[in-house]
Amino acid sequence: MVAPSFQRILELLNRHEVAYVVVGGVAAVLQGAPITTFDLDTLVKVDEPNANRLLAALAELEARSREHQHAIAPTRKDLLSGGHLLLMTNSGPLDILGFIGDNKTYEDLTAAIRPITVGNLEVPVLELRELIRQKRELGYVLLGAAESQSPDLIETVAAGLAVEPAADRVRRRVT
Repeated sequence: MVAPSFQRILELLNRHEVAYVVVGGVAAVLQGAPITTFDLDTLVKVDEPNANRLLAALAELEARSREHQHAIAPTRKDLLSGGHLLLMTNSGPLDILGFIGDNKTYEDLTAAIRPITVGNLEVPVLELRELIRQKRELGYVLLGAAESQSPDLIETVAAGLAVEPAADRVRRRVT
């Protein structure tokens, strides 16, 4: 289940045909991890056409930077920089990431993306084992907002997932 505000963000990203993948806590929750998260983390493809589509979606979401006192909307230049944008939208907090882990981009991780159906919405999600691997590359033991969760619990959830055939290839490659 996705919080209604996150679902609206995902619906708009899909409607605008943004190339993105959900990463972080929401991705883990959608795959069965019992953790809590407070924002939606998305890794996006960084190129001009995708930046234009993303900018249109962010305009509908009335996205503004969470890092500034004044309401500053993201620009095309911000999106093309390939960094991280921490945004507040009219549907909740949204992080737009140009890379995760050890500088892995959307293109680097496409083989580890699996679609998950949430209601009538198909959501591209980074496979849980890859999320864990990316966090570990940075020295983290757990995922995102899961610092209070047991690492064994996260591993147990990851190991017990029913994985679709395309994702089985990812599982063999990652483990």
